[in-house]
Amino acid sequence: MHTQWAVRTADSIMQRTPRLYEARGYASKWSYDFGVVLKGFEALWKQTGDRKYFRFIQDNMDYFIQEDGSIRGYHQEEYNIDHINNGKLLFSLYHETGQEKYKQAAALLREQLKSHPRTSEGAFWHKKIYPYQIWLDGLYMGSPFYLEYLLTFENGEGMDDVTKQFILCEKHTKDEATGLLYHAWDEKRVQPWCNPDTGLSPNFWGRSLGWYVLALADVLEILPGSHTDYNELCRILRDTLTALRKYQDEATGVWYQVVDQGERKGNYLEASASSMITYAMAKGVRLGVLDEIWNAPLDRAFQGIITEFVTETKEGLINLNKVCQVAGLGGADKRDGTFAYYISEPIITNDQKGLGAFLKACCEYEQLKDPAGQQIGESSNAGV
Repeated sequence: MHTQWAVRTADSIMQRTPRLYEARGYASKWSYDFGVVLKGFEALWKQTGDRKYFRFIQDNMDYFIQEDGSIRGYHQEEYNIDHINNGKLLFSLYHETGQEKYKQAAALLREQLKSHPRTSEGAFWHKKIYPYQIWLDGLYMGSPFYLEYLLTFENGEGMDDVTKQFILCEKHTKDEATGLLYHAWDEKRVQPWCNPDTGLSPNFWGRSLGWYVLALADVLEILPGSHTDYNELCRILRDTLTALRKYQDEATGVWYQVVDQGERKGNYLEASASSMITYAMAKGVRLGVLDEIWNAPLDRAFQGIITEFVTETKEGLINLNKVCQVAGLGGADKRDGTFAYYISEPIITNDQKGLGAFLKACCEYEQLKDPAGQQIGESSNAGV
């Protein structure tokens, strides 16, 4: 039975947090979390044709995008790759409305990438305050926006600079034994969290791997198949997902916070990583990058997310449980990347990154499994 999890999740988000930036803990900051949620809404709007989802995107983005194209709370000189993420919504807003402010705001974010500091080989630093570091997270934050901007406004010139980001990231973070990617790499090998010989952080964090495969799937959707690196990016996605498939939990079909250490005390099944990996699998199958043998692990993963993480309130609203609130490396609180560190961060319900990833996974899975059912977006009144 087609339950339209995407519609029910989106409607729950709209009811609970009509303004994402006013939710607890956000204090109206220009936070990348909003972009994760709103990209889910964009997919659902395109699948259902229901304008309320587009309006939700526009209402939330218009708080930040000023008439002159400046962005409230955005400071280019911070050189934070996370701050590029919300820019992904500007393309649809501009195409749909023709309003120049959206194009100007996108150009402002593009300017950051022109001068964003890089490693010696040309990979973007994660942030100015995290010098010479590649984090898997950053590939999702910057690369899909960068590619779409080049295709939309720069005649697709310079796409090699986008594909290079993935190739360099895999080169420096991949563990040959497992095929998994470490959370981060320090080119200078000076960070307290890194191995002084390799520059690598010590663990495989689920959501960082999720961000990476999410980014690859989104880039492969719009990267021309004729591009020199197209097949290489397909290989990287297949190889990374193949490595992750080995760690898909036998009993539940989902993934652990620290991916390869499911048996260790304190480790837990985590919703955002599981949603991102599921999304990348579903999109990979839809794009033809993955073959039909992926349908079985994909079905297990999607059902596992629903069974393991989703609950409903008595009002019919969707809750997504067991989401790691945040995890990083270094910084003021000296996050050390150990197993103990990753399992110590707060585990919360309805974190926006988690909800956004789940909504994206629902859209992608439902589009793949029931392409004929795409125009039934208004059939469910849950959460309205």
